[in-house]
Amino acid sequence: MKQAKINSAPPIAVVLAGGLGTRLRSVAPNVPKPLVPVAGRPFLAWVLSYLAGQGVRDAVVSAGYRPEQMRGFCRDQKILPKAECVVEPEPMGTAGGFLLATQARPSRPDAWLVLNGDSLACAPLADFLDSLNASEVSILAVWQEDASRYGTLEIGEGAILKAFREKRAGGGWINAGVYLFRDAILVRFPPQRPLSFETEVFPYLLDQGVAVKVHKVQAPFLDIGTPESLVQAEAFVRGNQNWFPSPPELA
Repeated sequence: MKQAKINSAPPIAVVLAGGLGTRLRSVAPNVPKPLVPVAGRPFLAWVLSYLAGQGVRDAVVSAGYRPEQMRGFCRDQKILPKAECVVEPEPMGTAGGFLLATQARPSRPDAWLVLNGDSLACAPLADFLDSLNASEVSILAVWQEDASRYGTLEIGEGAILKAFREKRAGGGWINAGVYLFRDAILVRFPPQRPLSFETEVFPYLLDQGVAVKVHKVQAPFLDIGTPESLVQAEAFVRGNQNWFPSPPELA
């Protein structure tokens, strides 16, 4: 497997784990969605294991719901050399939580890698990181034969994002919830809080003329956001073991 090229200033990963997970309350009423057990480990452990396999060494976890559990996980995990937990004082939205998490690092990286703590796209990061050379912002897009559960991406010439489209039947390129941002572009985010990537940040950047690169991959993808998709999670993890360098070790 091709590892992501980590240079002298590698991107720091920010894992978004602040959502309430209301659709999973019936099966996991007292645990943050990214910590729901899958194949004997919290799902977030598999996300960090995937990152470790791609050469990522430093991550910030943006937490909200039941933060004491997320703090405990970050403190005890032995998957990444560094995984700090930053707690939102109030719901700040995906982009708001990301911006708060970036403040935990006094020395800024050249770029930030953003991904969700409740979904996983088993795609090589090396080429995705390279895609940032052509733009200040890049989105990972995954093909789904049935995209009816997700919104799709309208992609223009040169693989530049044109718009986010509503859910529809049929196949399409979906937003995998994995983003790359040059650190310098963060000052151009809208100022309001809460702040959403999909409904506010990306439309705003597009209106400002920022070219958002779409990196398209055919890759296994799972979102554990519903009880129905959570049922598929263990088979997904076990069927994609080559993306995890070793079973995630926890304290």
